Amino acid sequence: MTISVGDALPASTFKEKGPDGIADVASSDFFAGRKVVVFALPGAFTPTCHLNHLPGYLENRDAILAKGVDEIAVIAVNDAFVMGAWAKATGGEGKIRYLSDQAAVFTKAVGLELDASAGALGGIRSQRYSMIVEDGKVTALNIEDTPGSAVTSGAAALLEQL
Repeated sequence: MTISVGDALPASTFKEKGPDGIADVASSDFFAGRKVVVFALPGAFTPTCHLNHLPGYLENRDAILAKGVDEIAVIAVNDAFVMGAWAKATGGEGKIRYLSDQAAVFTKAVGLELDASAGALGGIRSQRYSMIVEDGKVTALNIEDTPGSAVTSGAAALLEQL
């Protein structure tokens, strides 16, 4: 079942590459008492994700934070090393959080997995979406109809919801 507006996020643990190695990031701690913008995508370095989806959030970071958002995070079904390399390659390191959902545990728990086993990505990935989460509850959810599009879940659309 796909998560909906008003639902609480499930407990999960992300991985994050930092200067001291890989760290666990508990969803319960990450979202508690804060307003967080989350966007998820099929994969780091993939064309739409790398060239369209992520850049909009980096470009609109200050405007999003100015609307009372505490943090912006991107989630992908990639390992933490790939997410860390992506953060460096895009200039987003220290600006937004690059969270790894390597085994798609969170992605499956929110019902937003994408079976890309027949395509270039070769397995279960995340659908492309964005959400606003306040104190662990979803207050806005935007799911793309097709993984190659980043309009409904893009930063410009989300900024209008804040």
